[in-house]
Amino acid sequence: MQIFLYDTTLRDGTQREGLSLSVEDKLKIARALDDLGVHYIEGGWPGSNPKDAEFFKRVKTLGLRHARVAAFGATRHAGGCCDSDANVRALVEAETPVVTLVGKSSVLHVEKVIETTLDENLAMIADTVAYFKAIGKEVVYDAEHFFDGFKLSGAYALATITAAARAGADSLALCDTNGGTLPQEVAAITRAVREHLAAQGLAPQIGIHTHNDGALAVANAMAAVAEGAVQVQGTINGYGERCGNMDLIPLIANLQLKLGYSCVTPAQLCRLSEASNFVAAVANLNPDHHAAYVGRSAFAHKGGIHVAAIEKLAASYQHIDPALVGNQKRVVVSELSGRGNVRMRADELGLRLNGAEKEVVQRIKDLEHRGFQFEAAEGSFEMLVRRGAADYTPPFELLDFTVIVEKRGDREIASQATVKVRIGAEIVHTASEGDGPVNALDGAIRKALLPHYPELAEVRLVDYKVRIIDEHRGTAATPRVLIESARGDERWSTIGASRNIIEASYQALWDSLELPLLRSRDAATAAAAAQGDRSDAPAR
Repeated sequence: MQIFLYDTTLRDGTQREGLSLSVEDKLKIARALDDLGVHYIEGGWPGSNPKDAEFFKRVKTLGLRHARVAAFGATRHAGGCCDSDANVRALVEAETPVVTLVGKSSVLHVEKVIETTLDENLAMIADTVAYFKAIGKEVVYDAEHFFDGFKLSGAYALATITAAARAGADSLALCDTNGGTLPQEVAAITRAVREHLAAQGLAPQIGIHTHNDGALAVANAMAAVAEGAVQVQGTINGYGERCGNMDLIPLIANLQLKLGYSCVTPAQLCRLSEASNFVAAVANLNPDHHAAYVGRSAFAHKGGIHVAAIEKLAASYQHIDPALVGNQKRVVVSELSGRGNVRMRADELGLRLNGAEKEVVQRIKDLEHRGFQFEAAEGSFEMLVRRGAADYTPPFELLDFTVIVEKRGDREIASQATVKVRIGAEIVHTASEGDGPVNALDGAIRKALLPHYPELAEVRLVDYKVRIIDEHRGTAATPRVLIESARGDERWSTIGASRNIIEASYQALWDSLELPLLRSRDAATAAAAAQGDRSDAPAR
């Protein structure tokens, strides 16, 4: 059975606290949603702000291949008519193929919120749906507060969707607007709706729109699908007001991989992780590393027993093949690791341990006891393995350093670092000033290395984090420093831990600068070997 995906990230998702999208952002996300295979993209409420009105003008130029664009708005006002209603006119001017209308399903909201009569509310629904059907629009009717309204008066809630269906609505979306309904309630009420419509000789699509206030949005949507709903409304990553909307990412994976429904093509399913991360990046929000299916940690294995098992059979501790959703298995190295963790992670990095797994594991346990944390710093793990190899030759050695932080009178605090570095047979002394002691130390090390390794000019520090490990020691506590570095699209994290924050920073800096040099050396060696193989090949 085909399930139609209705995305409301650009409208309902932007009601999340702290999330704001420009028109350019919305266009980028719309293109990504279309690539994912979403069937409907709700672009916003054109009657509410100029930004959404501009989006509807510009989205026509995107050339979307899969998705139909929907404009969202409300039924006409009480006592008015559609021709003179400003919100209705804005929906017309949006010129979208689909119009989504929200109306009241609850006696409470009709009488206490919009303060009109029950009969007038039914007329508002029917008039507005019929108006848009008459001008050739596909109409999705969003029955707001439907489940709460059904519990107050099932007869009236059913009367509202009956009015929409008889007026020609193509889809009826049952909304758990407050997000507090339980799956068994959603199932029972959706079943009642399906049976009621069938008894009336009406056959619109049934949709479901759930919120996550009870942490049940995905479960509630799946319960509705099991009872006949074929359109599912939600947002990417579950963005939305309060606790969020239903997250389309796990919903798609659950329905397609676990229950056999058709949501997107297999190739589009493989883009699920990419889509999740892309929308998070455009929204300027950190991705949830522990998100189901697509999080960085969704298929990460840390415990030694688990890793020993997946080394033999990946399915022993993975509910699906992560490649199906564009993710990948990861082996995390920590003090909980066994030799299998170290061996598999080294294999992923293309490194050979030559039987040294036990020694590496012990070294990791010793360092983590001192405050290091290698699961957050895979670059430092790689350096630990490389330095343990019999043929390891360091490209440089940091012999010593001095850091001075000075405050004189009313002048700003000044920082200066001096380092002594051995590069081959040469010992280099350099000094540098910086905005702070770590910045000065980084500058001094780079000044020493750049004449010998100009490729380090491409390496930049993109993040610097400090965490206090043993807070109870106050100012004598041990800080852990995590540095993230980048070269083009390549990124790596390195770590240091010491009672002295400068030494912890120095440890992380050292790893962050040596690692790209070793990787470049390996790449050059491999290229030279490949060239040699080609030159030795017999002529044809």
